[in-house]
This record gives sequence, C-alpha cells and structure tokens, in this order.
Amino acid sequence: MQNLQFFLSSQTRNLDLLTVGIAIAAIAVLGFVTYFSNKKSITNQTFLVFAFLTIAYGIFNYINYQVRSPFLILWFLRLTLFAAVWHAFCFFQLFFVFPKNQVDFPKIYKKILVPLVALTSFLTLTPLVFSKINIAAEAGQVTNPERGPAIAIFGIMAIFLVVGGAINLIKKTIKAQGLEKSQFNLISIGTVITFSLIICFNVILPLALNNVTYVPLAPLFILPFIVFTAFSIIKYHLLNIKIIATEILTFSLSIAALLEVLFSKSAGTAIVRFLIFLLILGFGLLLDRSVRKEVEQREQLEILDKELAKANEKLKALDQARAEFISIASHQLRTPPSTVKWYLSAILSGDYGKLPADVRQALTKAQGSNNLLISLIEDMLNVSRIERGTMEFLFEEIDPLQMAKTTYEQLIPFAEEKSLKLNFSSPKESLPKIVADKEKLRQVMNNLIDNAIKYTSRGKIEVSIFQAGPNIHFQVKDTGKGINPTEAKSIFEKFTRGKESIKHSAGLGLGLYVAKIVIEQHKGKIWAESPGEGKGSIFAFTIPIRSKIDKNSSLDLSASYYEKTPSR
Repeated sequence: MQNLQFFLSSQTRNLDLLTVGIAIAAIAVLGFVTYFSNKKSITNQTFLVFAFLTIAYGIFNYINYQVRSPFLILWFLRLTLFAAVWHAFCFFQLFFVFPKNQVDFPKIYKKILVPLVALTSFLTLTPLVFSKINIAAEAGQVTNPERGPAIAIFGIMAIFLVVGGAINLIKKTIKAQGLEKSQFNLISIGTVITFSLIICFNVILPLALNNVTYVPLAPLFILPFIVFTAFSIIKYHLLNIKIIATEILTFSLSIAALLEVLFSKSAGTAIVRFLIFLLILGFGLLLDRSVRKEVEQREQLEILDKELAKANEKLKALDQARAEFISIASHQLRTPPSTVKWYLSAILSGDYGKLPADVRQALTKAQGSNNLLISLIEDMLNVSRIERGTMEFLFEEIDPLQMAKTTYEQLIPFAEEKSLKLNFSSPKESLPKIVADKEKLRQVMNNLIDNAIKYTSRGKIEVSIFQAGPNIHFQVKDTGKGINPTEAKSIFEKFTRGKESIKHSAGLGLGLYVAKIVIEQHKGKIWAESPGEGKGSIFAFTIPIRSKIDKNSSLDLSASYYEKTPSR
C-alpha cells in the first residue's frame, strides 16, 4: 500500500505543473470567450472573474508546495485561501445572476454578504487562520500548517457560498424550461463532477486520512465545472465555427508550449519557456477577440443585407402600387384631351365653318399644346405598362424607310414654326424589311425628331436612315443645345432631364426612357453623342435586320422587367 501511495505521489508530482498549465490555458480561453460573447452581461462578467480567481487559486496552490522557505509557504497558503474565498463567492454570484444580462442586487447582498466575504478574505491573510509552519515539506510536497481559531469562519463561509450557489442552481433548474433547461442541465453536470472530485480528494482525504497527495490537482478538478458552464453559455449563443477553431488553436498551442516547459533541462530554460507559454496564451486570446469582432461584423452585415432585401421588396411593392396609380390616373386623364383633340381637328378642318385667321392661329397653338399633353400622358402610360409588365409588343414585317419618311413628314410643320430646316437623307439603295412593332418603333422615331426640334433654337436637323452591316441605322442630328458630359450617361433614365431642358420644353423625362426599352426589346441599341453644350447632338439607334423575332408574335415584360431593373 505504501509502495502504491509512493508511486501515485511521484506521478502526481510529475503531472502537477501540466495539470495547472492545462487548467490555466483552458480556463483563460473559455473565460474570455464567454466574456466576449456579450461583454455587457453580468453573467458573463461574473464568469470571467470566476475564471481569473480559478487561475489565481491554481497558481498560488502550485507555488506553495514548490518553495522550501517556511515564510513563503505560509504566505502562499494564505493567498490560496484568500483566492478560495472570492472563488466561492463568484460561484455563488454566478448562479445568483445566471442566465440574466442585468440584475438588481438586493440590499442584503450588497450591505451584508459582500462585507462578510471581504472580512473573511482578510482573515485568511492573518495568523487567525494559518498561524505558522512547523515543519516545511520538501519541494513538490504539500505542507500541513498549524491552524488558527478563524479557520472555522473560513470553512463556514466557503461551505455557505458553495451550498448557496448549488441551491440557486437547483431552484433555477427546476423552474427552467426550454432553452434555459438545457443550459442548467449542462451546468449541473459540471458542478456535480467538480465538487465530487474536490470533496473526495481535497477534503475527505486530507482531513480524514491525512493524505494531501491530490491537493495539487485542485485546478484540474475545477475544470469540468468551467467547461460545462462555458459550453452552456456559448452553445446557445450559436458561436461561429471560425471562433471555435481559433479557441481550439489557442488552447493547443498553449499546451504545446507548456509541454516544452516540462521537458526543460534547467531552471532558466523552464522559466523562459513558461514565459513563452504565457505569451502564446495572451496572444491567442487577443487573436480570439479579433476573430470574434470580425465574425460579429460579418453577422451584422448579413443582418443588414437581409433587412435591405426586405426593404427592397417593400420598395418594389410600393413601386408597383405607384405604377398602378399612374396607369389609372393616366387613363382617366387621357379622355378629356382626346375629346378636345377631336373637336379642334374638326374645327380647324372647317366642319364648323370658316375661321378668321387670328382664331385659326390661336386654335392651332391650342391644338399643339393639347397634342403635347396627350404625348405626356401616353409616355406616363407606357412607363406604367413597362413597370407593371403589361406593355405588349406586336411584331410584324415593316418597311423601315417608309416609316421614317412618314414620321419625318408629319413633323415638318413643327420645324417650320421655329424656322428650322428639317432634312431627310434617303439611302441610295432600298432597305430590307424588318420585323418590328410598327407603332412603337414609329413612336421612337417621332420622339427623337420631336426632341431635336424642341431643343434646337436655330440651324437645321438632319434625319437619316441607312443600312450599316447587319443593322438598320436611324439617326437624328441637330445643331441644338447639345448634351452636358455629366448628364450624358443618365439621359435615358426615367424622369431624367437636363438642367436647361425645362427652358426649351415641358416634359417628364420619360420619352427617351421608353425609347430605350422599346429598342432593347427589338434587340437593338440606342445612344446619344454630343461634342458638348451648345454644339448640337446626335441621337441614333440600330435594329438588327435579322433579329430572330417571329412575325405575328407578341411580347410582354411581365416576366423580365423586375429581373432586369436594379433595386431602387
């Protein structure tokens, strides 16, 4: 039996530094991980302090049986009990506050319990608890000191705090439900394992059998409680795998550094390697904090991304509602000017008799304004149809040259009113027919020529159409106000007009936007060129002669508009 005890004692002495190092590394990593998961939580703050006190208890406990001076042994024993008092208090507080983030402590807690704990911890540093060392044990062995009368106060306070913490744990475990129930079950397992080991090896054996062999393993006995408690706190905060990997790496490197200490051949080398162990542990904790911040920022970005997606969906719904409102309003607005247009045309054509020159002139201007109003309403309707996906295209075989000539001829009177030269350049050879929506393509041609007339004060406008390779090329060149380079990229966007445009004509900035949509649906391209403001401009589009669009086919935008339109 003595041989077995000697063997166990020697093995324990060889492992004591390893157990203390493992406990320090594990408790430090888990304590900081728990704290950084929610630094404002009183539960996590208490757990971090508990971890620090566990480390202090382990270090003081280890040093007191490594030194040979009775004076140092006595003081490190006192410091061990000092740390043990506050360690037990943190155990009690942990289960008093767990799992809440904020707690209002009662007056009895702050004004009675905390002062009593402070007084007890002060007594452990006096001869009233450990009075002296009679015989100092050899280095690596635990010394039994002479106990003073206040050792009972220490024992009562420690037992009270530990039992009180356990009672709080039991009460909360019984009342807990769902997620909290799982957390308390894990903590209960760790608590039972830890305090069973401590009572058996650090209380019963030393006091009943005078066997202090396993006292150095106290930090290792506390490790199950630390692990299960930290795991219960961390698990239900859904830690990122990257954080867990960092923690494992930090712990592994720390243990590897600690093993180097164990195999040191001299005291100096051991000290240097132990300092390296502490540096690795410290840098590992800083790395863990950095990784945690990165993960938290990424999670916040993911949350913002989801919120942005929801906001975009809401904006899309509002956009649809706006488009429907514009459609309904435009339909209602279109009827009166259409009726006015019919009456004005009848009056000007002489159906109601001959008109005086001044009356005819006034009515002609009224007709122009009315036609402009109709055009604006039609643009609004087209945009509404595009956004709602109800704009349909009816494709048929058409003669692009004839369409261009007809459109040009209809706008000659408007150019003459402004004393502008409106020229049409026909190609030398006839153009092939193309498959297109006749009415919508005519609207695009009309819009480009009409815009050139509106924005040109003097000079001329040249309209041309010709074949350019596999495409039909339509172009309107004017000597008008030109395009500001800063506005060139946005002129085909919805509700966009140049700063000076309002001086030349009324409008909503929808005509070119609709034109762009129409040409794109014909698989073509539309653009604008200008050397600068006041230097004229060129608006042009091309349409493939063979666009692979079937005759007599139709197309609507309901399946593609919102896929192609960027979120606003």
